[in-house]
Amino acid sequence: MDNLIKRLNRKNMKFTENLHWGIYFRKRWENAFAYHLHQEEKERISLIGDRHFRGYLWHLFSYKKISHLSQIEAEEAFNSLKKTECYIFYEHLPRVVYVEHAESLKADHLLEEEDIYIVDKNFTWTYVVTHEESYGPYFTSKVLEEWVKR
Repeated sequence: MDNLIKRLNRKNMKFTENLHWGIYFRKRWENAFAYHLHQEEKERISLIGDRHFRGYLWHLFSYKKISHLSQIEAEEAFNSLKKTECYIFYEHLPRVVYVEHAESLKADHLLEEEDIYIVDKNFTWTYVVTHEESYGPYFTSKVLEEWVKR
């Protein structure tokens, strides 16, 4: 997280940080993008954990439970997205960063990050970078989901 903060500062991006919103944002992400899965299915794909293991929200993509783009296509979609403001949070950290003017935020700024989630303020799209080299990055949006359903 500290490296990300340094990169945002170097890009002169205006942001604020909250040290305690992580749990709320992870649950809101789950509700926005995994709403169609039952609790048992979420546990089966390790989207959420139990008392001994913390799951990974990005398993929603790796188990193909939602329409998405991955790798280069995901990076291109994220880079071309008209981002006005966004939130950045991590799978296992309590901190959340709100970026006020996110127009210049690109996939390259997130290359060194692991298990990081970027969403718009209404959770209509998300870009995810995982800790696994062979998985992700991933991108999905409500528009993409609707288009694939046709």
